[in-house]
Formats: sequence, C-alpha cells, structure tokens
Amino acid sequence: MKVGQVNVTRIDDAGLAPLVGQPSDLVLLFAGVNLLRDPDCFAALRRAFPQAILAGCSTAGEITPKGMSDGTAVITSVSFDKVRLRSVAARLDHMDESAVVGAQLGHALTAPDLHAALVFGKGVGINGSALIDGMVGAVGPQVPISGGLAGDGGAFVETLTLTSDGIDPDQVVAIGLYGDSLKVSHGSFGGWQPFGPPRRVTKADGNILYELDGQAALNLYKEYLGEYARDLPASGLLFPFEMLDAECRSVGLIRTILGIDEQKGALILAGDIDLNGHLRLMHANNEGLVDGAETAARRAKEEAGPISADSLAILVSCVGRKLVMGDAVDEEVEAVSQVLGRQVPLTGFYSYGEIAPFSSTTQCMLHNQTMTVTFLSET
Repeated sequence: MKVGQVNVTRIDDAGLAPLVGQPSDLVLLFAGVNLLRDPDCFAALRRAFPQAILAGCSTAGEITPKGMSDGTAVITSVSFDKVRLRSVAARLDHMDESAVVGAQLGHALTAPDLHAALVFGKGVGINGSALIDGMVGAVGPQVPISGGLAGDGGAFVETLTLTSDGIDPDQVVAIGLYGDSLKVSHGSFGGWQPFGPPRRVTKADGNILYELDGQAALNLYKEYLGEYARDLPASGLLFPFEMLDAECRSVGLIRTILGIDEQKGALILAGDIDLNGHLRLMHANNEGLVDGAETAARRAKEEAGPISADSLAILVSCVGRKLVMGDAVDEEVEAVSQVLGRQVPLTGFYSYGEIAPFSSTTQCMLHNQTMTVTFLSET
C-alpha cells in the first residue's frame, strides 16, 4: 500500500502534478465547496487519475497532517498491493429515500470477501442513520462501514459529492474494499458534557423531533439556548443532544440539529432518535474535545496493532467541534497524529455527520459531534 498526497488551493493540472504518474487505485478528495463548483476541476482529476476510483465530498473544513484548513482541497492517492476495490453511487433526491438508497449501495457492494466499506454522502436532505441502516441490512453487521456526510462550510444549503462519474449535490458514493490482506481499525469518541435534565421524547418521526415532555421541541430548545436561538439552525451545532434510553441511560450517541421547522415547532436532526427514549442537551470545551480525539485515535491504534508508514488514517470530525474550538481546532488533529505517529498520512474533513463502527464492534452508527478515525493498511 502506497499513499501520495497534496493539499492545494485549486484543483487543476498544476496542483495535481506531484501525484501524476504514481500508481493509483483510489483517490480521496475532500475540498471546500467552492473548489468543487469549478466546472474544470473534475476534468483535471480525470486527466491526473484516468483509471482510479474517485470519491469524496465538500467539507466544513479539510483535515491534513498539518491540521485543519478552510477552502482548500486535500487529495490523497492510494495504491494497494492486493486489496480489490469497487465503487458504486446512487442518487438521493428526498430524505425519506435514505434507507432505500443505503440498501441499494450495500447490495451493489455485497460479496463474500467484502472486508470494509467507505461511504460519503450529501450533507443536507438526508437521514444519515437511515442510510447506514439500509447499508448494514444489505452487507451485514460484520462489515465495518465508515465515512461521513458532506459539508458546505457551515451554510447548510448545498453540499457536493465526488464520484468516478462527476460531482453532484444529490449523490452518495460507497467504496467496497475486498480481501483478507486489508487491515482496518476504527475509533470514535466525543468529549461533550451533558447539562440540564433528561427530556422524554413524546413525539417524533424518524429524525424529526416534534415534542419533548409534551412541549414543542423547538420552543423548548430555544428556551435553553437563550440569545443563541437567534442564530438557529447554525447555533444548534454548539448544543447537540445526548441520546438516552427509556431508563435515562446514555446509549453513547449524539444527535446534531441540522434544521428547524418554525411552523411545526420541530427540530430536524442528523439521524433517527429513539421514540421510547430521552434526550439531554450537551456542551463542550476545548480540553474535553481534544481528549476525545486522542481517545478515538488510541482505540483505532489498539485495534490496528503495529503501525507502519504505508498506511492511511481517515479522520472525520464534526463541524460543531470546529465551531467550539475555533482557532484551537488544530489541536485535535495534532492529538490524533501524536497517537498514531507522525509517519502516518492523515486525510479527512469536518462533516455534517460521522459514520463509523460503535466502540470496539463492527456495528456501524451515524455519529454527531464526534471524532472518528478509520485506519487502513495492508498485510
């Protein structure tokens, strides 16, 4: 397994030149949305990588070995010795099609030697947890799935996804990795702290929350946010929900607010919630989030075993973490790099939803406000 990488401010022939001529099976691209809107960028990618699978998305910040950058493109070329790849894409026009599209992608990837899958999807107009449920139902719970939902710099208007056929606002792309020579490990952790009392979910439909404790969810949420409420839905990234079960025990998942419905008094969350569960607000500080990123990296490292430079770590973190940490956001990337080792190439992005197995299992979940680490290498 060999990895090459550039971080550029424009996706063109000159920027891609250092990678041209190198063997390439897979090219991962994470970029500011305006760079992907350039009508010439896809043609430049195809000229540079005529045979490679292309996959990636627009971001709310790009992750490189040096930290976080905005409005750039991190382009990572990967060649494998033995691992076989397959790429599939599907169009998702309406949020209620998320599970069907996930199943479609999963069925297209299914094979006896499917070892892992990566998936990158649109960041708005999608139910991320339903998408993952559809994929898991097709490939089986034993296949780890990781990736994330695209961003558009925090605007929540239009995100873009890169596939081998082009760039589009309504695509979801999935890559299957096949063969026993692949080594893959994962880690995920948040670092947020709960505050306020648990509130019982009294009316919800999928990822749309209508009532908590019999009160309109949006009104109650605004009461907690105070002056931050005027900046909704963007300010909702600073105050996600912790998911609790019927007995108010944490299930280890966080849900971000992606939109609001003033007319219905509802909150639109990034993924499904438990109709029989509870929710509790959360907040964070820099130290807690950096510690969370370090924990995620340690979990991936412990699962991976010995680490060499011929490997790749894909980091997907939440835009809400970036907003909380501000100029200190590089510290969580630095924490991951320190744990894995400086020799390990890093790529990734700040997202509208993180996809990774839960804890030390292969059970895949949609996470919010979490640092996720996917570590790839070959035996």
